[in-house]
Amino acid sequence: MNPAFSVIFFTTASGAGYGLLAFLGAGSYFAFLPSHKTLIIVAIVVSLCLITGGLLSSTFHLGHPERAWRALSQWRTSWLSREGVCAILCYIPALVFMYASAFFDSSSPLVSFAGLACTFFALITVFTTAMIYASLRSIRAWNNRWVPVNYLLFSLTTGGLMLNAFFAWFDLSFPPLAIATIGLFTISSITKLCYWRFIDNGESATTAASAIGVAQTSQVKQTQAPHTETNYLQQEMGFQVARKHAQKLRRIALMAAFVIPAILLATMLLGNSTVSIVSSTLAVLIGGAGILVERWLFFAEARHTVGLYYGADSA
Repeated sequence: MNPAFSVIFFTTASGAGYGLLAFLGAGSYFAFLPSHKTLIIVAIVVSLCLITGGLLSSTFHLGHPERAWRALSQWRTSWLSREGVCAILCYIPALVFMYASAFFDSSSPLVSFAGLACTFFALITVFTTAMIYASLRSIRAWNNRWVPVNYLLFSLTTGGLMLNAFFAWFDLSFPPLAIATIGLFTISSITKLCYWRFIDNGESATTAASAIGVAQTSQVKQTQAPHTETNYLQQEMGFQVARKHAQKLRRIALMAAFVIPAILLATMLLGNSTVSIVSSTLAVLIGGAGILVERWLFFAEARHTVGLYYGADSA
């Protein structure tokens, strides 16, 4: 698939925003985060900015963005529509949570339950986003259980990473959050490696032979191209990244998105405020760049079954 930057930015920015909102909401409900009104309000505003910016960018690759609202009516059958509905609903508890955090004590039931609602809607929105891709049977690299798992884990990981940075910037020390985020980085890197192993080693059930209804053992070769010029389908769905380049980008994504940020977060456990600020800031910048590479690969390595029509052996 040809990666559109608007979609890459959408999944990265909104994922981080929802992850940050989920962390804040859960922290308020279960009272495991230190109480700091200014930090919480600023973090909520940043999360909503990331979410809004991501959602707006997702409409840029549409032919008619002004018609995007019509997708909301298909929530019974469309994961895209469900994502839109959940994204809109998430703003309600988020705004209530921000208001309650500003004018009520952290122990207030309004703060707690608004935070819990934020966590629920944030995670369910990320899940619906993942299912837009995981529900597509025509793309084997997306139609598997690792996609929603990775989307949820990456959202929480980047959200936790940003929350650690906020604590460092406000000169607050909270080692349990850093330890939990490092644990999320570890789990996320393992699930990503499992995903790459799945798309590399699994055999596709859809081949050129099965597409024309002959035995899978048959050798099917294209003798003549369906047309003489490249069309839209070949540009968008026939895009392929060279394997050696993909392997190199995988290593970059693994190091930048998971390994380096986890190491930088570990230095925050030293307790030095200056080191924490520098480490957490670098972790956010490097981790964000790594996730962008990972998202690009997620789209670039996916092969659509329409490629069989244009000479691909399998999809």
